[in-house]
Amino acid sequence: MTATEVGRFTEADFEALPDDGRRYELLDGAIVVTPSPGFRHQVAIGSLFRLLADAAPAHLHACLSPLDTYLPTGDILEPDVLVIDPRIVVDDKVRGVPLLAVEVLSPSSRRRDVGDKLTAYRDAGVPSYWVVDPVDPRLRVWALRDGEYVEVADVRGTDEFTADAPYAATVRPADLV
Repeated sequence: MTATEVGRFTEADFEALPDDGRRYELLDGAIVVTPSPGFRHQVAIGSLFRLLADAAPAHLHACLSPLDTYLPTGDILEPDVLVIDPRIVVDDKVRGVPLLAVEVLSPSSRRRDVGDKLTAYRDAGVPSYWVVDPVDPRLRVWALRDGEYVEVADVRGTDEFTADAPYAATVRPADLV
């Protein structure tokens, strides 16, 4: 084993983790454990989920965490909200590329959500990635273009963003919290 392989975890290692109520993710070969989210975080997740679920066409599903998402790159992430084509559900697990992944910022996840996770979702080919800040109501939106994420929106407060992918939905960050 080379030095770069030391400490890298696999899907099998992830599957062997205890079901102890903690949030585990496998990101770039490392096991990441995050604390329970706070109130505003959960309110934002619930609000955004309802908005996306209500707008979803019948052939797509909006889902909310906890729901492990097994990406083709080997990362296993738990987006706060995601939109999927149900054909990527295998043995009751999301195994494939969601159409949209959303992370809601927490003090413990802020850097990771706009850094490592943005890279992980891009590398997996997730077409749309959103990051919501529930403290300073803000929505940042990235779209995958030619294998790279391009930031297509950065809206705050009562400003509106109307998504066209994965389907039409209008979001005002202030309405999420």
